[in-house]
Amino acid sequence: MSFLLFILYLTLFLGGMYIMRLGLKTVSHKKISEWLLKFTSSPITGLVFGTFLTVLLQSSSAVMIITVGFVSANLISFKQSIGIILGTNIGTTATLEFLAFGTEQFIIPLLIFGSLCLLFRVNKIRSFGLFFYGLGAIFMALFGFERLAAPLAESEVIGPFLLSLEENVFLSVIAGCVITALIQSSTAMTGIAMGFLQAHAISLPVAIGVMLGSNIGTCLDAYVASLGGGKEAKKTAWAHIWLNVLGVMIFIPFISQFSQIVSLFASTPDNQLAHASVLFNLIVSFIFLPFVNPFARFIEKIHG
Repeated sequence: MSFLLFILYLTLFLGGMYIMRLGLKTVSHKKISEWLLKFTSSPITGLVFGTFLTVLLQSSSAVMIITVGFVSANLISFKQSIGIILGTNIGTTATLEFLAFGTEQFIIPLLIFGSLCLLFRVNKIRSFGLFFYGLGAIFMALFGFERLAAPLAESEVIGPFLLSLEENVFLSVIAGCVITALIQSSTAMTGIAMGFLQAHAISLPVAIGVMLGSNIGTCLDAYVASLGGGKEAKKTAWAHIWLNVLGVMIFIPFISQFSQIVSLFASTPDNQLAHASVLFNLIVSFIFLPFVNPFARFIEKIHG
């Protein structure tokens, strides 16, 4: 029963993300193409715009799919897309920070307010209604993950699996990567980790490992979108994969030390994990930003 409820809450989380993203996209869709062409002239502006657009759409995968489509249509170059990629990695952390501060007290007010907005015929009001309704569903799913973590951790299947992650944190990176690729959402994967962490079913280093792995798993969407899109589109997808894989490889040896550092910035486990995601993506993005041109040549040499 706990496993079935977990699947139900996961479906609720993914559905909430879709509804929330749909509401935001309806408000901003007409401007996205114009902005993408205007604000990607340099890696820095691409990073800033990629961050902003990911926060706006609440999905790094959605921004990457849009970017791959623009590269495929020759509207922007492969090199211009690298700054956007770095920005999407930063922008997706805003969702986690926001969710980490959410509590179950927000669920009913958000659902009621969202439902009331949906009664209006004005498109913008209805779009905001979708956003708040979806956010309420996400908070409800996170509340469910937290309540189910303890009984799942005691089950004969999940219990030994979680124990193996504690014994080898590298396995948590692999688990985060694989599960994210299956459920198509790094935010959902990290949200699940937040629930287990809050219930003390896993430790902070394991949760960070899952978060790192989710950054790699989310690359699958962009790669699938690049198939049939030409060489430039495929190079964009490969750049996304390489950036995330190399960034994770840099951090893996220092997960224990990194967890000790982020624990100094917050007292609650979910906030610690959210801060870890922000720091990881900021550090990796700013490491690679000065080397966009050499990195682009590296991708062209291997995948050109």
